[in-house]
Amino acid sequence: MSADLSKRLVPDALWELVAPLLPSFAARPQGGGTAPCDERAVFTAVVYVLTTGCAWRHLPPTFGTSPATAHRRFTIWTEAGLWRRLHRAVLEELGAWGEVDWTSAIVDAASVRSKRGSLTGPNPVDRGKKGSKLHVLSDAQGVPLTVAVSGANMHDSLALEPLILGIPAIRSRRGPRRRRPVKLRADKAYFSAEHLAWLRERGLVARIARPGVDSGERLGRYRWKIERSIAWLFGYRRLTVRYERKGSHFLAFLGLAAALTCYKKLAKLAT
Repeated sequence: MSADLSKRLVPDALWELVAPLLPSFAARPQGGGTAPCDERAVFTAVVYVLTTGCAWRHLPPTFGTSPATAHRRFTIWTEAGLWRRLHRAVLEELGAWGEVDWTSAIVDAASVRSKRGSLTGPNPVDRGKKGSKLHVLSDAQGVPLTVAVSGANMHDSLALEPLILGIPAIRSRRGPRRRRPVKLRADKAYFSAEHLAWLRERGLVARIARPGVDSGERLGRYRWKIERSIAWLFGYRRLTVRYERKGSHFLAFLGLAAALTCYKKLAKLAT
């Protein structure tokens, strides 16, 4: 794999954020065991799989790591919570630049077909075929703040509270860390008296479309931003169809895609 492609997949500035978050490798005192590997090469290989959607076994040998090693390290990093911490680290940098818009948060979901595994279910809008659902909550400009995965048959509204509670405390350009937006915008799938009361208790202004009352055109003035965010995530081809048996692995790819999406915005600020 050419050095130019590797640099495009994982620029130096991104690696500076990733490296401190990686679990340390401890050599066995008696010797033997798994030898340490070039972690940047492995991380680049994981990004390549996410971006191209290729199977692990088709990973080009020019990355300098075997498919088995890349997949094994991906599993270790997933169990260590690397992707969630990386996503938060990039959001921290965006927050320090004042580029997280807290005037509102927007939530939406999208379904993908799934071949197998946990966190799947019959998709009611795809003739009952097995699928998974991606849940995304973004800031007012579409920067993904939290993501989640469920079976395709889970109602969108059930993910609302976990997504809001999952917003990390992010640095601000001035003042203390912040994790609460002013408003929450969502379509009518999220409307219920229970949700309105729950949001009110937490000081959030609900801007949720009321079934049969609010028109789709009015909501569309804001909804396009979260739809754009989901389109950005689906630009990573490994997310367009789910092949992972483990739901945690598919969520890991989604978390990495969210982190990379945020990093692209950060990279534009630094140029």
